[in-house]
Amino acid sequence: MFSRMSKVVSVLLMAAFLQGCAGAVMVGAVGGAMMLNDERSIGTQLDDGSIERSINSALRNLDDVANQTNITAISMNRSVLLIGQAPNSMLRDKAIKAAREASNAKRIHNQIRIGNPISFTTKSNDTWITTKVKTRMINTPDIDVTRIKVITENGEVFLLGLISQKDGVKAVDVARNTSGVRKVIKVFEYVSEDN
Repeated sequence: MFSRMSKVVSVLLMAAFLQGCAGAVMVGAVGGAMMLNDERSIGTQLDDGSIERSINSALRNLDDVANQTNITAISMNRSVLLIGQAPNSMLRDKAIKAAREASNAKRIHNQIRIGNPISFTTKSNDTWITTKVKTRMINTPDIDVTRIKVITENGEVFLLGLISQKDGVKAVDVARNTSGVRKVIKVFEYVSEDN
């Protein structure tokens, strides 16, 4: 287990410190390995990337939404998770409508909070929480971290992935018991235990 973790940490550190083309190649190699280990087909993975780009572009093209909110779309198996903050329900609802119109998503999970956009300091802390959750998952036997997306927004950890229910329970337990995590929201789709 230590060997597996040290390899992952080494790869992440090298990607962080390398610049230019070499860094892009390293990140591409890690991303490629994750794509191959993903339960989604390559076509679905490409569709998810397209859905995210379409929705995020649509949100940027709405001046009031772009200037007054902090909303991001994440797609997993054609299901979209909308996270972030909007100052009022009118702008939140406008963003949700734009997301529906901009994509062919199967469903949209609204997790947009009413409030002011979070600060840079909070975003940095969220990145640190995500790193801690992923590191703890790497160290947990029988959790394949390459099949789980971990996104943190204002101390709330969102878990996405196509995984077995047993692995989902383990992943939630790891996230819930990580310091700094205020809440865990699972947006898993479950696959059979045989996969």
